[in-house]
Amino acid sequence: MTVYTPSNEPMPADGPSVVPAATLVIFRRPAGEAAGQPPELLMVQRAREMRFAGGAAVFPGGRVDPADRDLAANLMPDAPIELAAARIAAIRETLEETGLMVAVRQPVSAPAAAKARHMLLKDGRLAPVLAQFGWELEPERLTLYAHWCPPWDKGFDTRFFVTDLGTGAVDVTVDATENTRLFWTSASHAIDMADRGEISVIFPTRRNLERLARFANHDDALADIARHPVERIHPRIELVDGEEWLMIPDGHGYPVRGQVKASADRG
Repeated sequence: MTVYTPSNEPMPADGPSVVPAATLVIFRRPAGEAAGQPPELLMVQRAREMRFAGGAAVFPGGRVDPADRDLAANLMPDAPIELAAARIAAIRETLEETGLMVAVRQPVSAPAAAKARHMLLKDGRLAPVLAQFGWELEPERLTLYAHWCPPWDKGFDTRFFVTDLGTGAVDVTVDATENTRLFWTSASHAIDMADRGEISVIFPTRRNLERLARFANHDDALADIARHPVERIHPRIELVDGEEWLMIPDGHGYPVRGQVKASADRG
């Protein structure tokens, strides 16, 4: 029997051996002639050579490093460490992969963000970057949205966060190592691109795009989060009319719970 643990707790000792990770869904309101259209989300396309989700379009993110835990303990000593460290990892990975610095109190210019990214790529730690540029981090600007964890060893125990960028025009550039390109798109357009074979998406990304496509703005996402307390989602195999389906439980806010296993890219 699968036990659904709250997202602020670590994986139980008797659970699968997984890698803590974090992902950030960045909302941007279209401006100019596109004003009033569905929010745009920042996605990256992973290099085909990558072991996990090679070639797939995903949201920025990656594994939680020990230095993320150290910084989280310093900045958020009273917060659950698993959740706090995931917030730090999501911020760090977004800067590494896209050049976008989020969740800081001070305005960040494009040249400063580029220098910070260069420093981060050399050192790997976010704390020295914050100190060098005098930036104060505001991790609470990232709202926990979902938590996915496959029930098999060596999978990623991933916390998904959302944040709002407003309408600002920002400079983003691909890291050209783990990823090959990045792009802004609405959730519904990303689904259409996947259906046409223009991009590939793994099972968790597809389910999250379907959920995100229902939101007219970041506030809608926050309201939906408030209605669905975040717990670990463990995909599982179910037989439907004699065919194996990869499914997620009901009650987490997802309009589509699964698909035929043979058609599901698990990364």
